[in-house]
Amino acid sequence: MPLFRQTLASGSRLIFDGAMGTILQSRGLAGGQSPEAFCLEHPDILEGVHRDYALAGADVLTTNTFGGTRLKLPPEIPVVDFNRRMAQAARKAADAAGRRVFVAGSVGPTGKFLRPLGDIPFEDMVAAFQEQIRGLVQGGIDLVLAETQFDIAEARAVVIAARRECSLPVAVSMTYEEGVTLTGSGVGVCVATLANMGVDLIGMNCSAGPVEMRDAAGELLRASPVPVLIQPNAGLPVLENGHTIFPLQADAFAGLTAAFAGDGAQAVGGCCGTTPGHIAALKKAVDDLPAARKTLAPRPRFSGIAVTSRSQLVRIGSGFPLRILGERINPTGKKQLTAELQAGEFGLAFRYADEQIAAGAPVLDVNVGAPMVDETALLPELAAQLAARHGCPLALDSSNSEAVARALALYPASALVNSISGEEGRMERLGPLCRDFGAPFILLPLQGKDLPVTAKERISILEGLLRRMEALGIPRSLALVDALALSASSSPEAAKECLAFIRYCAEVLHLPTTCGLSNISFGLPARELLNASFLSLAAGAGLCSCIANPGSARIAEAVDAANLLLGHDAGAEGFIAGYAGWKNGTPAQGGASAGGQGSPSSSSPEGGKSAAVPSARDAATLEGAVIAGRREVALELVREALDSGADPFSLVGERLIPAITEVGARYERREYFLPQLIRSAETMQAAFAVLRPLLEKDVRRNKRAEVVILATVEGDIHDIGKNIVGLLLGNHGFEVIDLGKDVAASSIVEAAVAHDATLIGLSALMTTTMVRMQDTVGLLREKNLDKKVMVGGAVVTDAFAQSIGAHYAKDAVDAVRLAQSLI
Repeated sequence: MPLFRQTLASGSRLIFDGAMGTILQSRGLAGGQSPEAFCLEHPDILEGVHRDYALAGADVLTTNTFGGTRLKLPPEIPVVDFNRRMAQAARKAADAAGRRVFVAGSVGPTGKFLRPLGDIPFEDMVAAFQEQIRGLVQGGIDLVLAETQFDIAEARAVVIAARRECSLPVAVSMTYEEGVTLTGSGVGVCVATLANMGVDLIGMNCSAGPVEMRDAAGELLRASPVPVLIQPNAGLPVLENGHTIFPLQADAFAGLTAAFAGDGAQAVGGCCGTTPGHIAALKKAVDDLPAARKTLAPRPRFSGIAVTSRSQLVRIGSGFPLRILGERINPTGKKQLTAELQAGEFGLAFRYADEQIAAGAPVLDVNVGAPMVDETALLPELAAQLAARHGCPLALDSSNSEAVARALALYPASALVNSISGEEGRMERLGPLCRDFGAPFILLPLQGKDLPVTAKERISILEGLLRRMEALGIPRSLALVDALALSASSSPEAAKECLAFIRYCAEVLHLPTTCGLSNISFGLPARELLNASFLSLAAGAGLCSCIANPGSARIAEAVDAANLLLGHDAGAEGFIAGYAGWKNGTPAQGGASAGGQGSPSSSSPEGGKSAAVPSARDAATLEGAVIAGRREVALELVREALDSGADPFSLVGERLIPAITEVGARYERREYFLPQLIRSAETMQAAFAVLRPLLEKDVRRNKRAEVVILATVEGDIHDIGKNIVGLLLGNHGFEVIDLGKDVAASSIVEAAVAHDATLIGLSALMTTTMVRMQDTVGLLREKNLDKKVMVGGAVVTDAFAQSIGAHYAKDAVDAVRLAQSLI
């Protein structure tokens, strides 16, 4: 076992080092200069930084490779060689410390989005991370540290790459704003997804100081079943004499950050603005904690599986509500759905998804298996589109292992795989895939051609499958056992044996169970009555979920009643809300929670904040289609409106603009997150493209659009935020001239003059480059040009903007409002 992993297992506290960029600035790094290129030219300076952190008491030194992938490094710098040399510099300082000091290989975000949110294929991003990690491993690192990650999908890619390149421990540290990542994942979602992947250390860093980080850090400590790392900034940045300053002094930082260690964080350190002085003070503060507070808090243990989407977490197992896994997206017995899938169309599948989510289904099973359907192409595509449209986690249902593999690569979190059985080679094909992707799976006790009728037969097969899992290194925490409900019409003992098997799984193996509910009633009348009755019996025996139609009133009633009677509906709030008006067997409000996350009976704080998902009814109008991000519906409605004689100017001003404004409002209320914002903006853009030729022909369009120049400042190569701002500004009628990234102040001002722009928008992500914003403002004053400047980015604050004479936009929606007010 690697020594770092042993150290974690021992419970020993670890002190990570602090910032790199701000220290390098104090030692000669020029504003806007690449830290990577600077350290290649001055290895002695880099080694000195590492040495100072080791002398300050850091147990872990972090390599200067935050931007070390080919997607961020200048093309003239060889990726593997660069990462090897940076790791060797840290290794040299660690080995000279006179005590055991570990080296963490830093892997930062690429600044790109994976498909379908962006345009980078999953395998391409994994390959880029593998190349970086290969160099880090050659340089002698002890662990891979994915840090400042803002998208759980990209964090998964780092973990996959690390596992393909080495057997070293892997740590992943996400960055949150108000407890949510940029792409809408709460702390609970990130923790569950990363824990499913077997990550050794889960953390959070950057974006805030220890005070601002307090609530999210507490949630992380409560949720994580593995050791926790917390690395705050030294407060929020301010500008003093042309330099970015983080105001929190060493002793104050140490006291606030050591409190996280007292609360149970096994590892603490510093991020932006922290120095060897901060780390020395932190080391002393942690060592001085009262003995009683040094004992690590018990880590949470969950009996069951965790299924996640980018924004939602659903736990299935003992102690959690009975869940219905929506079964309807399955072409078996559905001629119209089969025909659509054969044609590569998803209209009916989307409708079934909308209906099941409206009925409360917390997870949707997705099956495209039909004659003349290429599952390897269709399952990934449908899964990706459903993941983009809805926050609901998915179950990937296919006997085609290649189709499952491709769908897991496109899915942004922990999908459920349905299923792995004792079929020859299936465990060996799908098991490692689920292990590496952190995908929970349904474990089916089937082996050979004969169905196991008795509980004893099923137990024997299941225990054999568990041994095969263990041999492949697949944790039991990923397994959801199928109880294998057989038809009561073919065997009078079928239900009784199934219940005995469920009870054994719950009481002896402590494994969660599910079943295909409709099987029990096959060939019999009053099927819903039988299904609901069996479900009630099975829930009492320990059944945790079932695959069924969440729209079935009897099934939904049985779920709601079981959740109340089994203690999963505190104060009977959910049951009362659904059934207070019960008359003649009919609930006044439809009941039907289906064990979903959203009902009072089953709500859980573990999922964190979730994005609101518009219903199918919402998308039936043009405004609703934009708000829901339904591009195909919006295009159809625009064309219908034009055919009916609608005025194109009215469509834009009275319907499209108010709709995208509402999207912005939801984003600000934290009901929508970046994926929903982008999807709605692109829908608006597509609808506007249909109307543009008509608007340009109309004589009323005699006023030119206001021009906005956008750029990421010199030395900074991050442009995600800027691109989103440009997309939204274009939606609101501005003409956007995007100069790209790493743009000098002189080029920005020249473009503003050439295009007669009245507004300039500047973006910076790094503390080392945000000062370059002042260059543009200064040059405008020098040339006496009356052009306003708005600034934004992860490290930028309102105080900083005011200090340089610019206007601050906290996000893309705020940038639109600011631009409108300034012009």
